Amino acid sequence: MLFTFGCSQAPLSQMKAAGNGSWDSPFTVDEAISNQDSSKSTVEGYIVGQPISENNVIKSQFPSDYALALADSASETDTSNMIYIQIPSIFRSTFGLQSNPKLMGEKIKVTGELTDYFSHAGVKSTSKIEVVEGDGSDPSDPTDPPSYEEYYQPAEGKTGAALKQSLHDIIDDHHELSYSDVWEALRNTDEDPNNPNNVLLLYSGRSQSELSNGGNVDDWNREHVWAKSHGDFGTSMGAGTDIHHLRPTDVTVNSSRSNLDFDNGGSPHREAPESFYDSDSWEPRDSVKGDVARMLFYMAVRYEGDVSDEVDLELNNYVNNGSDPYHGKLSVLLEWHEEDPVDEFERRRNNIIFEDYQGNRNPFIDHPEFAEMIW
Repeated sequence: MLFTFGCSQAPLSQMKAAGNGSWDSPFTVDEAISNQDSSKSTVEGYIVGQPISENNVIKSQFPSDYALALADSASETDTSNMIYIQIPSIFRSTFGLQSNPKLMGEKIKVTGELTDYFSHAGVKSTSKIEVVEGDGSDPSDPTDPPSYEEYYQPAEGKTGAALKQSLHDIIDDHHELSYSDVWEALRNTDEDPNNPNNVLLLYSGRSQSELSNGGNVDDWNREHVWAKSHGDFGTSMGAGTDIHHLRPTDVTVNSSRSNLDFDNGGSPHREAPESFYDSDSWEPRDSVKGDVARMLFYMAVRYEGDVSDEVDLELNNYVNNGSDPYHGKLSVLLEWHEEDPVDEFERRRNNIIFEDYQGNRNPFIDHPEFAEMIW
């Protein structure tokens, strides 16, 4: 796919001799945008934010350490004059903006493959990143960042039902997967960080081969965290295939959880001994209680029944909700949300779903405070 990007003329004080893409003579951002030929080259520019979509670069409250945007001026706001940099895991702790927000406005050099990232001029397979020492800051550094990044800008200043509706409007228009597509998606979203050939199972925490999916005992299958009978949406595209709430689980454990609501108490499950259950509720292991809560918060906001054939899902403070489009227990979910904060696994998962599959985010991972502001 060919993209054409315009670029305004830089002041004479910022102009420099044309680079050749080497480490000692790097491309400017403008030159790198014009040379998207998959070559391994070096580009130099100012960090101006984090890309979250083709035309959206945020300036604050960064959701991850996975990407950054460079421009020839630190005050640049036009995304067509930016290049998007993919940050591999070995550089994230040093150059990721969530971990290092003070890097905004710094000039860096990056070596990698000049190719599309987020369907935008980019650098991928990054092999080297360094701050340009002694450069000082660009005289046109950004001033105060917005109170919310651009993705959530329409929700700024809202609470309660108004915030819930605003977040719904932000996240409801996304790509929908088929149920068969979910298998491959979960292999990526739930990859074991310590073994890329495995997935982590939600309720047991077991790491097992990503290819051992199916219906046999000890296989893993696709768990609907918002039980698919609660609203009777089954496995249809939309709520039934939304990977923000679909997770790999052991077949037997999935069967035992069935369509139980969430609450504290019960007996330990034989194959997931840190998870507990009884006749009307399921309690997941401590390290994913917050994950479960945030997935249900997402579902209650995303699915409002405002289009034909789409279910209206709501949280309540009950168990035994059966086939009604409700899920509980809200008071317990809010407690779990506080007790088990967002972790890097959730952030990574949210980013992958956004970038590679659905094109929407779980707001309660990016902004945990939204839960209390709504409920």
